Amino acid sequence: MTNKTFKIEGMTCASCARAVERVTGKLDGVSVANVNLATEKLTVTYEPSIIRVSEIKNAVEKAGYKAVEESVARDEDKDIHVKEQRSLWQRFIISLIATIPLLYISMGHMIGLPLPGFIDPVMNPAAFAIAQLLLTIPVAAVGYRYYIVGFKTLFKGSPNMDSLIAIGTGAAIIYGIYAIVQILQGDKSYAMKLYFESAAVILTLITLGKYFETVSKGKTSEAIKKLMGLAPKTATVIRDDNEVEIPIDDVEVGDIIVVKPGEKIPVDGVVVSGITSVDESMLTGESIPVEKHTGDTVTGASINKNGSIRYKATRVGKDTTLAQIIKLVEDAQGSKAPIAKLADIISGYFVPIVIILAVLSGLAWYFIGGESVTFALTIFISVLVIACPCALGLATPTAIMVGTGKGAENGVLIKSGEALETAHIIDTVVLDKTGTITEGKPKVTDIITAGDITKERLLILSASAEKGSEHPLGEAIVEHARMMGLQMKKASDFKAIPGHGIEVIIDGKQILLGNQKLMVKKNINMGGFEHISDKLASEGKTPMYAAIDGSMAGIIAVADTVKETSKRAIETLHNMGIKVAMITGDNDRTAQAIAKQTGIDRVLSEVLPEDKANEVKKLQSEGSRVAMVGDGINDAPALAQADIGIAIGSGTDVAMESADIVLMRSDLMDVPTAIQLSKSTIRNIKQNLFWAFAYNTIGIPIAMGILHIFGGPLLNPMFAGAAMSLSSVSVVTNALRLKRFKPSK
Repeated sequence: MTNKTFKIEGMTCASCARAVERVTGKLDGVSVANVNLATEKLTVTYEPSIIRVSEIKNAVEKAGYKAVEESVARDEDKDIHVKEQRSLWQRFIISLIATIPLLYISMGHMIGLPLPGFIDPVMNPAAFAIAQLLLTIPVAAVGYRYYIVGFKTLFKGSPNMDSLIAIGTGAAIIYGIYAIVQILQGDKSYAMKLYFESAAVILTLITLGKYFETVSKGKTSEAIKKLMGLAPKTATVIRDDNEVEIPIDDVEVGDIIVVKPGEKIPVDGVVVSGITSVDESMLTGESIPVEKHTGDTVTGASINKNGSIRYKATRVGKDTTLAQIIKLVEDAQGSKAPIAKLADIISGYFVPIVIILAVLSGLAWYFIGGESVTFALTIFISVLVIACPCALGLATPTAIMVGTGKGAENGVLIKSGEALETAHIIDTVVLDKTGTITEGKPKVTDIITAGDITKERLLILSASAEKGSEHPLGEAIVEHARMMGLQMKKASDFKAIPGHGIEVIIDGKQILLGNQKLMVKKNINMGGFEHISDKLASEGKTPMYAAIDGSMAGIIAVADTVKETSKRAIETLHNMGIKVAMITGDNDRTAQAIAKQTGIDRVLSEVLPEDKANEVKKLQSEGSRVAMVGDGINDAPALAQADIGIAIGSGTDVAMESADIVLMRSDLMDVPTAIQLSKSTIRNIKQNLFWAFAYNTIGIPIAMGILHIFGGPLLNPMFAGAAMSLSSVSVVTNALRLKRFKPSK
């Protein structure tokens, strides 16, 4: 199966989205068709051997819309929102220029405003009516798209918002022309039964509403624009021993790139010469620059702070980390949350039902209520105009776009609308230990000496002995000595004793470094150090004994230390009412020590990588909604099994593939952030859906004249048009409130 995304042109409301989904979803070879109204994109999963892309495009075209492949669309429509805003604003201004005098002519005399004699409704009713028609024509002309799209979709059997507007205003204009004919034939009473001003005001207000909606929708995708703006446009590469500046699109894998202080790093790569510090905050949110030496990786769009470096390009174009992040955010913004399906189903049936209700209510008032044609027409137009399901279609996707964009700003990449929705019901978080709760690298935590040997001397001898070892614990001791600035000594006669430790000669002295078994084997008197060793082990540390020339010299304890933010993150999760479990392959004593240190509720220790998914499944069988947090490589099955998989790490390919959410900062504090963001987004969606449903539920009966039956007012079609536009704008504006979301500290 293949996935393809198309930009859909001509969609105006949820009914349009539903129509496109319906026609593409019915095609042979298409398994999934998903339309997002806010991004105006169609994502199709299809079998290329059964159906061609051209057939998908044709099906969309037959439904009255146009499908453009996203790659082409992105190149052509980089400024589409700006162009659309400009066009809508121009149309609104033209409509307004015609509508103001039209309103004055049609209604001014009712409130005592003077009218020139040649268009006075009493003296010259024909001129009065024709002047209104002439002012209505430019408004209808600039709003021609409502009629073309509206009637096209109506005749194809999938009416949309434009159909409602086209029928309502079209009926008003046609009735007005009929009234002019009657006036010209001598019936002057029709001069007071014109509907031109209603049609013009409705079209003007809806165009204004569309303008505000486009401005608001443009703001929802600001996160993508910000990410795209991070990448530099050019790169300086070495060609024939010369530095040449080329467009970033021309950089190839293997190119040697030169980056000077203050410049952005163009693409991903590996440093081949030079030392610098790099600001990677755009990716990780970490404000402290990271030192880079030969062999270290650098990421495109990060900022080179102080040194000049040369590096080899390893990933370019769409393969760079930044490009992958942009794709992840775009896919998430284009995806549909389960809650959206409810709105889709309703809006799909909504427009045809509204047209039927409008016709029935108009006929009922005329035939049963005994009202005039004008009255019945008022009801008919009001119902059509107020009932537009636009707000319903925008309620979910706008909130998801802002929510996923806000996540990306905070280093939390949410891969789908479904993940964003599911995260809010999580009640149990399972954390992998190594590299998630802990740093993932052993560090020296304690140095305890025997006799008169100093800590510094013991560390120098131990590090000198371990310099030739590749054991992680040995590497931790060597790294600690380097960090302390200690000079190491030359070692000889190095012997590794499997399962015990090492033996080495330094300055003519025999040095033994290893576990308790090594001391027993070599008959070393441990002089009470066993108790110290047991205490250190109970704290989750690994004690290493050291002996010099057969005498006990001391213990160096090494541990994989807990990250600074882990305890705070676990406390935050507890405050949110979420239970926290830890899963690890480590022995139970070490695991319990870490759990005690961080406040973890449940420990699953000595678990093999392949059994992690089964442990998650057990928790789910107990009724828990589980989020699994791991590094995305050996935890991949567990990440896939969990209700939500959260990968910690700098966005490795495996992490991005197996997880639903990727935490770019490798900081556990981002786990509560992701869950809080999900809760805020779902709350926002529910508010949007409530107001959209409530608006239509209350608006339609009022438009049908329910209040008028009990002596109340009749809804003017102009107010219906204003209310319809405002409902869409209010839903998008409410979604934009999510931009104020702040993660927990």
